[in-house]
Amino acid sequence: MKRQRFNVVCSGLIFSLFLVSTAFAQSTKPGKLKIIVTPKQAYTFVDGQAIGPGRRTIRLDVGAHHVVVANYGYKFAEKDVSIDSDHTTSVDITLEPAGAEVPGPRGRIQIEVGMRRAGDAAVLLNGKKPEYFVGHVDEFNNDIGHHQELVVPPGTHQLTVTRYGKELWSGSVTVEANQRVIVDISNGKEKAKPWPRGTDQLSASVARFAAGTATTTVAVAPVSSSVSANPSKIDCNQNTQLAWTSSETIDADMSGMSPVPTSGEKSISPRATTTYELTATGPGGTTKSNATVEVNPVVQASLGASQTDVNYVRKGDKVLQQEGTTLSWTTSNADSVAIDPLGSVEPSGTKSLTLAPAPSTSGMFDQEFKYTLTATNVCGGSATKTVAVHLKGAVGTTPALLLRSVFFPTDYPTKTNPELGLVGSQQEALTNLAAAFAQYLQYDPDARLSIVAHTDERGGGEYNQALSELRAQRVKDFLVAQGVGADKIDIAGKGKEDPLDKAAVIDLQTQNPNQPPETRVKNFEATWLAYNRRVDIVLLPSNAESTRFYPNQADDSEILWQRRKPSLAVIEQSNNKDNNKDNNKDNNN
Repeated sequence: MKRQRFNVVCSGLIFSLFLVSTAFAQSTKPGKLKIIVTPKQAYTFVDGQAIGPGRRTIRLDVGAHHVVVANYGYKFAEKDVSIDSDHTTSVDITLEPAGAEVPGPRGRIQIEVGMRRAGDAAVLLNGKKPEYFVGHVDEFNNDIGHHQELVVPPGTHQLTVTRYGKELWSGSVTVEANQRVIVDISNGKEKAKPWPRGTDQLSASVARFAAGTATTTVAVAPVSSSVSANPSKIDCNQNTQLAWTSSETIDADMSGMSPVPTSGEKSISPRATTTYELTATGPGGTTKSNATVEVNPVVQASLGASQTDVNYVRKGDKVLQQEGTTLSWTTSNADSVAIDPLGSVEPSGTKSLTLAPAPSTSGMFDQEFKYTLTATNVCGGSATKTVAVHLKGAVGTTPALLLRSVFFPTDYPTKTNPELGLVGSQQEALTNLAAAFAQYLQYDPDARLSIVAHTDERGGGEYNQALSELRAQRVKDFLVAQGVGADKIDIAGKGKEDPLDKAAVIDLQTQNPNQPPETRVKNFEATWLAYNRRVDIVLLPSNAESTRFYPNQADDSEILWQRRKPSLAVIEQSNNKDNNKDNNKDNNN
């Protein structure tokens, strides 16, 4: 044991791998690895440790070992070998040339060792794994007569000189184009000189490895990389394809998912705008490239109800009228959608609601039901929408019948066309009234409807009187067609007598839940005239009167509002609009 320790101390750079533990040496002798390499300058690494260049025989412990044979400008070879006790294992490895010539610009690193014996030490550039091997010291230490040179891309490079698992020197070296930097690894000193050969070869490509008698040139290729994202702009929870490429690369790191293959692609779904930066490192240096994926977190949402005022009537346990409404909603860029109090719902959809008052409700009531939609996504986006539905009616007592006045366009109906002038929206209002009145009669079988028609102030008294009577009769005929008994309807024409004055119209417009377009606001005279071309409906015997709000938002409100008499074709089209809808429904059914 004393002799063995003494020999270790005296041998200097004996690789620790060659030592055999005392206990193991007592029973097993090491084996040997005989390695033959082509080209003859190729360098051998065993278990990640630099051994030396060329043909050689190496003492190794018994067992499995990983061998790498490297020469820049060639494909590195890897092989697993098994070493037996007191036995020589032979390996013959021939490397294949790889890689195109290296373009400029370029600089040169010259390595001097001073008095230190390190000619066989491996030179690693920009990394400390065998894959970063570019040559050994004896290939880069001469510029007198013969050229032994390490040619590198301009920039700062991390240089490591190592052998037998020990770093002999490591540090950064900055090289400019057409410059020779001399590094003395015995003391770490550097000096830079012009390199005319670099200038001469500026436009030429250089072979990665060239060796002759006492000459060697190793030209290290620069690292390049790129990153892309397709698409580069996405909504929350969408995917994008991140792709990257690099060349002359040993290691690649991608921010957020390091490490990565040197080239590849991956489907990603970031939750916020993210920049993905690729850091590609090889013997030729390090390069960075990036791509940004913009993530839109904004949630779009809408919520509405087909009717915001619905009616309900109940006497005892008998429900006489129960109108419903339909909620409809849409969202985009949301992954969680709920409507309070309904719970979770699909991102877009509809839901029919049948409303009823609270159990303790009695008498007349007006209850509000609020529905609040909340849509969110995992990217922090959210949207909230609320709609209120009013349930109106009566429980236990005779309910109030909700009445609405109807309106006619200028100079309709006519004696020749007494059925025209009741446009689609007003037909719909009367249809709803007929259905509600039928329910109301169950509370008050003696109830009746009084139809009172008016005209605006234009025209003579006799003409307007006749016109108002035509309007009253047209409303009655329509209600009868909807199932209201003719004996339940009284009619009267007022002509242009008892008009609404302008102050009353202004007050009605202010209270009207359906406000007019801006163009009608500016022309109040036409609005005032339109309000007086109406038919009021009175419920008898309670004398409850219809509300006189003008249907500003109806599709055909412009026809009702205009001062001039609409054409016969326009009126016929509007008059038949709802009839066509009903016919289409019947055909579809």
